[in-house]
Amino acid sequence: MKINKVKVVEKPWGRELWYAVEKEYAGKVLEMKKGYRSSMHYHVKKKETMYLMEGEVKIERDNQESIILQEGDCITIDPGEAHRIIPLTDSKILESSTPELEDVVRVKDDYNR
Repeated sequence: MKINKVKVVEKPWGRELWYAVEKEYAGKVLEMKKGYRSSMHYHVKKKETMYLMEGEVKIERDNQESIILQEGDCITIDPGEAHRIIPLTDSKILESSTPELEDVVRVKDDYNR
C-alpha cells in the first residue's frame, strides 16, 4: 500500500489539493472562491473530468455556450478544448485527469503568469 501526502498548491482563485499523481491518472480537488475565475486555457494531451462536489460554477468554453454546473454535476473536457471555470459560489471540484500535468496553454491569463 502506498500512502500519499496531499500537495497543496495556492492559486489566485483558491487552491488545488493534489491527492494522486499516478502513471495512469492524476487527481485533485479545486477549492475556488466566488468572485475569481481560472484563466482561459486548454491542455495539449490531458483529458479532464470534473465533478462538482459543492457550490455552483459556470464553465466557459471557447466558441461554445457556457454551461452551469450545480452540485452533483459532472463534465469532461477533451484535450485542446479551451475553457475556464467561474465559481458562482465558493465551490469544490473533484478533478481526475490523464497524467500529462505540464501541458497547459493559457489562451488568456487573468493573473499574469
